Amino acid sequence: MKKKIASLLITSFLIGSAAYAEDPTAASVSASLDSTWIMLAAFLVFFMHAGFAMVESGFTRSKNTLNILMKNILTVSIASVLYFLIGYGFMFGSTAGGFIGVNGFALAGVEDIGFFVFQAVFAATCATIISGAVAERMKLGSYMFLTILMTGFIYPVVGHWVWQGEGWLTNLGFVDFAGSTVVHLTGALGAIVAVKFLGARIGKYSNGKVNVIPGSNIPLGALGVFILWFGWFGFNGGSTLAADPELVPHVIATTLLSASCGVIGSAFYSLFRYKRIDASLTLNGALAGLVGITAGTAAVSFVGSMIIGLIAGIILIEAVSFLDRGLKLDDPVGAIAVHGVCGIWGTLAVGLFATSGGLFYGGGATLLGVQAIGVLAVIVWTVATVSLSIFIMMKVTPIRVSREEEISGLDFAEHGSSAYEFRDSILTESPPSTGSTEFGNGLIKRLDSLSSKTNNV
Repeated sequence: MKKKIASLLITSFLIGSAAYAEDPTAASVSASLDSTWIMLAAFLVFFMHAGFAMVESGFTRSKNTLNILMKNILTVSIASVLYFLIGYGFMFGSTAGGFIGVNGFALAGVEDIGFFVFQAVFAATCATIISGAVAERMKLGSYMFLTILMTGFIYPVVGHWVWQGEGWLTNLGFVDFAGSTVVHLTGALGAIVAVKFLGARIGKYSNGKVNVIPGSNIPLGALGVFILWFGWFGFNGGSTLAADPELVPHVIATTLLSASCGVIGSAFYSLFRYKRIDASLTLNGALAGLVGITAGTAAVSFVGSMIIGLIAGIILIEAVSFLDRGLKLDDPVGAIAVHGVCGIWGTLAVGLFATSGGLFYGGGATLLGVQAIGVLAVIVWTVATVSLSIFIMMKVTPIRVSREEEISGLDFAEHGSSAYEFRDSILTESPPSTGSTEFGNGLIKRLDSLSSKTNNV
């Protein structure tokens, strides 16, 4: 009897499935592939935040590592929630004069949730750019307040101008495929203003000299660069917003070639300028090439992408020198040069190298002019809003930690702990039969002796 009942249930299930299931169509399969590709790209862009954290940690001093890690994980968390609540609506809601969105807040009426997820991780990326530039001296609370402003309002307005479809820059013909200006320049401009208000780190500029403050872990910084490079395939590739079998490979190829030429340009130009291949500049050269190609990755040829990346790598080195020595802007990780200067170059390069409308392809200077207008508009908007915000903030509370806190490190000042405890724990441990002071002093002597022998070798 039980077997008969089970047989009837299975038969009815199969009949019901055949009656109600819809056969997949070409349109449904295509939509599924598009959605899968966008989600995969979103995962890659999210993973870029690990890269930012590693680059910033490696290029700064170890006493600030925990603070940097906390800034990065809080940035992506706060940005995601805030972008859901208001940022997405300001950016992609129905336009008010091509300037700002007016609906879609908290995703009300929004059906394409995958598109929201992809754009949310983009918004967090824009804010993270500021983190590296203000490292080692900005209060965590002040940084988070600036992150709220950037992801909730300042960045979404810029995105509305370019990516909503009816923004005033879109109507002019402005081209920024994946965000050389929208994401990178906007973030870098916020960083410039913040650094200007903050001032340089203690000891950076003294007696008319520019002092180098070495990073704590260049291998960690290099790992971060590789993570960012890997994630950038999703950053640019996902901006196709579809699993296009022709466009996606083209975008991935131009991204790869530009980044590679950025490395080559920085390496050999640093060899020419400083008589040696500088490691940190060469690593940043990859990011320079990536930022440079982001605006025109779908619009330029493979050769064009290589030229853009090569020039970006060279521009980076001159920009770092000018910002550091000329303008006295203390940027520990080179974020302003990478994302700001190379973001401007990449946006203008579209007007030169775009195979459709570019100056070098017979299109005249119209597109180049529109690109320049877009860059200037974003500079004015971002500098004005960030400056006003920080000015008001400073009237309420200082945005910089005290001198004592900066010298001791933000890890202890902001979090009461440290990212690295190994040496301290060894020096304070004591064997059961030995006093801790004697044990610690003896270990210090042995470590110093070992260090001396190593240096002599």
